Amino acid sequence: MHKMVIVVNDGIEMSPGKMAVQVAHAAVSCTLKAKARRSKLLSTWLDGGQKKVVVKAEEDEILSLERKAKSLGLITALIQDAGLTELPPGTLTALAIGPDEEGTVDKVTGHLPLK
Repeated sequence: MHKMVIVVNDGIEMSPGKMAVQVAHAAVSCTLKAKARRSKLLSTWLDGGQKKVVVKAEEDEILSLERKAKSLGLITALIQDAGLTELPPGTLTALAIGPDEEGTVDKVTGHLPLK
């Protein structure tokens, strides 16, 4: 089984709509990277229902998770806001990891609480 995990920055205030858009940015970014780098894996994930899980963490931990994910060869997408609405430009809002094998992604994000 394959999945993607999106980690939302729990240290900032975002409206529900803003958070949804940031999660979508992260998921789309990782999907496009997977298409370019690991198309067979992407097809398996798409055919398997595109499992996604949204969890939360503070910014420092998000940066640490990105480093760990990259060290395991996982696809990542770190999202920073453009600053056009609620947040200052460059605000770290989300990190997507995957899609990849569920067990591998869980090595990075399995301890995080759901958002």
